[in-house]
Amino acid sequence: MLISVIIPTFNEEKVIGECYTRLVNVFTRHQLGRYELLFVNDGSNDSSPEILKELAARDSHIRVVTFSRNFGHQAAVTAGLHECIGDVAVIMDADLQDPPEVIPEMLKIYEQEKCNVVFGVRIKRKGENFFKIQTAKLFYRFLNFISNENFPLDAGDFRLVDKNIITVFRSLPEKNKYIRGLIGWLGFKQCPVYYERDSRFAGETKFPFRKMLRFAAVGLFYFSKKPLKLATNIGFLSIIIGLAFALFLFLNMIFKFDYVVTGWTSTIIIIIVFGGVQLLTIGVLGQYIGSLFDEVKGRPEYIISGKINFTDSSNASDEQKEQK
Repeated sequence: MLISVIIPTFNEEKVIGECYTRLVNVFTRHQLGRYELLFVNDGSNDSSPEILKELAARDSHIRVVTFSRNFGHQAAVTAGLHECIGDVAVIMDADLQDPPEVIPEMLKIYEQEKCNVVFGVRIKRKGENFFKIQTAKLFYRFLNFISNENFPLDAGDFRLVDKNIITVFRSLPEKNKYIRGLIGWLGFKQCPVYYERDSRFAGETKFPFRKMLRFAAVGLFYFSKKPLKLATNIGFLSIIIGLAFALFLFLNMIFKFDYVVTGWTSTIIIIIVFGGVQLLTIGVLGQYIGSLFDEVKGRPEYIISGKINFTDSSNASDEQKEQK
């Protein structure tokens, strides 16, 4: 069995060497058999490309795919799943927060349970502040609540997938992918492996709060139509409140309740409330329309500028052709 390890890499010059060393040690110490380490260079602008080129020159287990620019983590994982040649593939980040030492346990569960996916569930998250941990937990639970699918809680992209999953995944046409959601949506037999997530080995996180929000929005709007239903329900509720308030004002004019404060206060409040409802509804619709716009443009999800240690000469990079 050939095992592919897919490692998205963006400005990880401080961790690539350690990531490579620990992966090789895992495969050697546990005698896991044949493997490839597929690094996807997501448009890094530090010395990551040079480090990867040097490692690939001395170790044929390493294969490198390089993007023309930064297309994002999910695009890098997608490229890895399209380019890998293994019977199974393990997806992990280069920052070593998801420890390579869990891979043997993943393979053990895969073989014992005869499952198609082994997904990592974080029982502890080291090196992350309280705010990030709690918002992540809240997001996974909220996504399950509002989505039409049931996704594993506290599970990221760290997982093992077999050839069946890889083949079906390659046929999916979406451009903006929420991969952990898509793999869950595919079905098949999926089993968890529990582990403690480590602190980042070195460097800075590539997922600041702004990117986390954007990533959460993709997961939310690509897997549920409930926000549209929610906007509709809020619209109906607003109409009911507006009619009730209009009836109250009408009765006040007849019976002189004198409960309404004379002036602009009540008018301004009504305008703000209903204006907010309208903007919220338009915003939700805009998210769905924007997603549709991205899909119908038909642009590629990523552009590959080069490859290293690929045997297909038609896809090989200039550097590889020179080595041949």
